[in-house]
Amino acid sequence: MKEFLAFVKKEFFHIMRDWRTMLILIGMPVAQIIIFGFAISTEVKNIRFAAIDYSKDEVTDRVIDQLSANSYFNFIGYINDEEDIDMLFRRGEAELVVVFDGGFGQNLGKSLPATVQLVSDGSDPNTALILTNYATNIISSFQQNGQTGAMSSLIVPEIKMLYNPQMKSAYNFVPGVMGLILMLICAMMTSISIVREKERGTMEVLLASPVRPFYIILAKTVPYLALSAVNIMSILLLSVLVLHVPVNGSLWLLSLVSLIFVFVSLSLGVLISTVVKTQVAAMLASGMVLMMPVMLLSGMIFPIESMPRLLQWLSTIIPARWYILAVRKVMIEGLSAGFLIKEMVILMAMGTFFITVSLKKFKIRL
Repeated sequence: MKEFLAFVKKEFFHIMRDWRTMLILIGMPVAQIIIFGFAISTEVKNIRFAAIDYSKDEVTDRVIDQLSANSYFNFIGYINDEEDIDMLFRRGEAELVVVFDGGFGQNLGKSLPATVQLVSDGSDPNTALILTNYATNIISSFQQNGQTGAMSSLIVPEIKMLYNPQMKSAYNFVPGVMGLILMLICAMMTSISIVREKERGTMEVLLASPVRPFYIILAKTVPYLALSAVNIMSILLLSVLVLHVPVNGSLWLLSLVSLIFVFVSLSLGVLISTVVKTQVAAMLASGMVLMMPVMLLSGMIFPIESMPRLLQWLSTIIPARWYILAVRKVMIEGLSAGFLIKEMVILMAMGTFFITVSLKKFKIRL
C-alpha cells in the first residue's frame, strides 16, 4: 500500500508541476460551462407528440391531422388525462402534448375562444421552445386557411413548459458540459499520462518496481478521479449560483451516475494508451474518438432525434450520450433511480468492456 500511495503522490506532483495541464484541468471546465451555458442554440425535427382531446369533435381531429401532416411532427396517439403527461415525458416517449379543452368545436361555433394547450418538456429548453413555436405556427396556419369556419381566429394556443418554465438554455448545456469535461479529463489526460511514460522510457522503470502493473495503472488514474470530483463540484456550484440551474433530484444519485461515467472514461483512456505509442497520437486519438463525437453525437448540442438514422444508431455507442440523458433526468427533471436503470446498465457494461480489453492488451514488458 505504501508503494501504491507513493505512485499516486508522484503522479499528483507530475500534474501540479505542469501549469498547462492544470489550466486544462481546472480552467477549461469553468470556461466551457459559461460559454456553453449562454451562447448556443439548436433546432429540432421528428417531434413525437401525443394529444388529450376532452372535446372529441371534428375540429380537434382536423387540428391533429394538420400537425401530423407536417414533416416535423410524428403523432404517437392519444392519452387519457393530464396526469399521464409527466410519465410520458419521463419515459422519453414524446416531446410535446397537445391538450384540447372540452367543447373546443362548440366554443368556436358560439363565437367563444377555443383553447388548445401545448405542453412541452422544458428540461431541453431550446428544443421545447422551437417545437412549440412550430406547433403554434401550424395551428395559426390552420386558422388562416379557414378550416375552422368563420370562428377560426378564436383558437387560443397556450404554451406550458414542464421542468423549465423560464426556458433557460443552461438547463440543456450543463449536463452536456459535465459529460464533455469528465470525458476529456478522465480519458484524454489519462491516456496521455500513461503514453508519456512509454515515450520517455520511464514505464520500464515503473514496471520493474515492486508494485504490480495493475496498481501502477490505478495510481495513474487516481489523480484524475480526484480532479474530476473537484470539477463536478465546481460545475454544479457554477450552475446553481451563476446560471441558476437547480439540482432537482438526488445529489447522491447524481454523484453515483457521475462516478460510473468516470469509471467508463478512465477505462477508455487506459484502452487508448494500450493502442498508441506517442503523446501526440494519444491526443489525436482522444480528440477524434472522444471530443468530436461527444460534442456532435451525444445530444449535447444537436438533438439526436433530428439526426439521420445512421447517426442515431452510431450515437448509441457514445458513452456521453447515456450520461447526459441520466444527468438531465436527475438534475433537471428530478427523477429517481428507477428511471435511470437503462442508462446506468449501459454505462457499466461499456466500462466493463473497456477495462477488460485494456487489461488484456496492456503489455507488462516493453
